Amino acid sequence: MQFKRELGSFDATMVVIGGIIGSGIFINPYLVARQLDTPALVLAAWAAGGAVAIAGAFAYAELGRRLPRAGGQYVYLREAWHPVVGFLYGWALLLMIETGAIAAVAIVFAEYTLRLTGSVGVSPRPLAIAAIVAVTVVNYLGVKPGSRVLNVFVVLKVAALGVLILFAWFTPAAPDWMTAQRIDDTPSNALTFGAALIPILFAYGGWQVANYVAEEMREPERLLPRSLIAGTLVVVAIYVLINVSYLRTLGLEGLAATSTPAAETAGRWLGAHGERFVAAAIAISTFGFLNLSVLAPSRVYYAMAADGAFFPAIARLHPRFGTPAAAIVLQSAWAIVLALTGRYGDLLDTVVFADWIFFGLTVAGLFVLRSSTSTADNSAATGRGDAPGYRTPGYPWLPAFFVFVAVVVVLSTIRQSPARSAVGAALLLAGIPIYYLFKGLNARR
Repeated sequence: MQFKRELGSFDATMVVIGGIIGSGIFINPYLVARQLDTPALVLAAWAAGGAVAIAGAFAYAELGRRLPRAGGQYVYLREAWHPVVGFLYGWALLLMIETGAIAAVAIVFAEYTLRLTGSVGVSPRPLAIAAIVAVTVVNYLGVKPGSRVLNVFVVLKVAALGVLILFAWFTPAAPDWMTAQRIDDTPSNALTFGAALIPILFAYGGWQVANYVAEEMREPERLLPRSLIAGTLVVVAIYVLINVSYLRTLGLEGLAATSTPAAETAGRWLGAHGERFVAAAIAISTFGFLNLSVLAPSRVYYAMAADGAFFPAIARLHPRFGTPAAAIVLQSAWAIVLALTGRYGDLLDTVVFADWIFFGLTVAGLFVLRSSTSTADNSAATGRGDAPGYRTPGYPWLPAFFVFVAVVVVLSTIRQSPARSAVGAALLLAGIPIYYLFKGLNARR
């Protein structure tokens, strides 16, 4: 049985935008403002992060055109390097990265929903688990229902950010909001600019989610590159403009002083209703992100199982709905366990650097795939791969630039949290014997 090709251009673009925009842009820009001492540097940092994201999207667009298969990044790592590298990515995704994110985002959704309804002192966990179950059921029933829910919530979250961008210009601007300079003991330099880029780059992560569902797009060789580039460009524009709004309304000092810049900005023109507006916006944004987190990464576990590197049942598509039903249920079940135990925060903090290890390896894999004659031969046989189509602009310099940035991010994260990074590396490497165990067991079936 094959996946149902039900996703069009708009659906694919919404997957890209929904995969990048979570709750962070409503809250985290203050971290950047604390690192840099002029508004121009803050905006330059967000623009620089956007340039890195676009360079990554360019490379993933070519990878998706070459190998438009379910599992996306897992497939690229497997083909470029070794099947065990692809497995380690899927292993980290299931054990920690994606399931930890699902648990964390579900809790954030529940907290803001309860705040919105005035339910003070109520535990967010029951609502968080109910949200995970709800999006699991929707995505179990087919990629199209999951995509429709995603489309609605992505449009709503973009609209909410658009309101913040627009109405910030209807309030008096902070004095000298674009020229003011914060005076402190640590003036900005190359190191502080680099430190400011770390949370920005994590905020821009997520464009790769569209590659997971390539086999469910109608014309992936054409739609995937277009949606990756268009969706990433839209997010870069939104992120830069929303930071302009924060700075214009609050000023650099005000932005650095508040951990809730969106609520503070909305409060300037909505008063007491501003916090409710932002609570609703964050609830909407996190629910949409939660839905996508259940929909797309399950295709990675499916691809692992189809390669004989995971439980065979995970490689079966539902006979009616055409979804990797067992993979969806497994991922959600583990996320619920993490939400109940409250250990998702520890896991996320421990392996947060792993995402950029695999980002760097994936884009570096483009060099390998381009130079591999076996890939070209296989592509000619299938009518894909090196057939005429999208190719990364600025090759080899843009992909090399992205790989360099990925290395810097990983090293910076290890430097900031060496103990957690060591534990994360150990958990990641524990996947190697598990890979060979599954391969051995499945070979004897």
